Amino acid sequence: MGLGSGSGRAQGVMGRAAAADAALTPIDWSRFPPGAERDRVLAPSGSLARVSMGPSGGQRVVLVPGVTGSKEDFVRMMPLLAAAGYRAESYDMAGQYESCAAGPENLEPPQRHYTLDLFVDDLVAVLRSAATPAHVLGYSFAGTVASVAAARYPELFASLTLLSSPPVAGQALRSFRILGPITGLVPASVEARLMMWAVRNNVHRAPRDRAVFVRARFALTRRASVEDIFGLMKHTPAVADALRATGLPVLVVAGSGDVWPVEAHDEFARRLGATLLVIHTGHSPCESAPNQVTEAMLAMISA
Repeated sequence: MGLGSGSGRAQGVMGRAAAADAALTPIDWSRFPPGAERDRVLAPSGSLARVSMGPSGGQRVVLVPGVTGSKEDFVRMMPLLAAAGYRAESYDMAGQYESCAAGPENLEPPQRHYTLDLFVDDLVAVLRSAATPAHVLGYSFAGTVASVAAARYPELFASLTLLSSPPVAGQALRSFRILGPITGLVPASVEARLMMWAVRNNVHRAPRDRAVFVRARFALTRRASVEDIFGLMKHTPAVADALRATGLPVLVVAGSGDVWPVEAHDEFARRLGATLLVIHTGHSPCESAPNQVTEAMLAMISA
C-alpha cells in the first residue's frame, strides 16, 4: 500500500512535511546541530565514527549511509527524530569518510576486499553496542546491508526502512534507468571511478552547499571501498522472502527520479509486504525531503 493512500489526517501530515521540505535553505553539511554527541564504535573491521542525538533513554533509530556517503547525510533527519523522542544515530561505514581506517585488513584473519559480510557484521556490532531492538534505515547500498542483517538477526531490529535501496537481486546496476545495460560490460572499478568523478564534478547538479561538503569528504574515503561496493552491487542477494518471513515492519522509500525505476521499487515493496512511499525527488530523499522521510518512518514506528 502506498503511504499516500491512508487517512486524510495522514495526508495532511505528509502535506505539511512536503511544504517544510520545499522551504529548506542551505546549511553547512559538515556541522551537526547543538546537542549532537560523537563517539566511535569498535567493529570487526575497525573503529567506526558515530554521531547521536536525542534522549539517551529513547528508542534507537540507526541510520546507515550508502556508498561514498557518511553520517552527515542525515544531518537534516536526526534533529527531527530526536525531537520526537528517539535516540537517532548514524555512523560512517568502513572505508568511508571518518571511518576510512576501518577495512578488511583489520579482520581476523585479514582479508583483501570489503565484503557484504564485513558490512553486515559491522552493522550488527553497532546495533549491539547499545539497547536493541532498534529501528534501522539503510540508504542505497546500506539497504542491502541492513536487509541481510535483519534476515539473519531479526531480534536486533524493531523495523526496517529501505531508502533508495537496490530493489532487484543479482546484477542490480543493470536496472539503472540510465546506462544500466552497459554496466555488465564495464568493470566495477571503472564504474566506481566514474561515479566518484561525477560526484566530484557535481554532474547531478546538487545544491552548492551540499556539493562543497561531498567533494571535501572524498579526501578521506578510500577508493578501494567504493570499488568493492560497486562489485558487491553486481551480486545483490535475493533477500525479499527471508526478510518478509521475519514479520518486521518494512517501509520502502524512493524518489520518483531515483536511479532505479519506481516500478522496480513498487514490485520490491509488494514482495516484502512493505509500505511504499514515492517522493518527488531523486536518489537522496534524506537530503532533499527529510521531513517526508521522517514522518513516514514515525508513522510506521507508531503504528
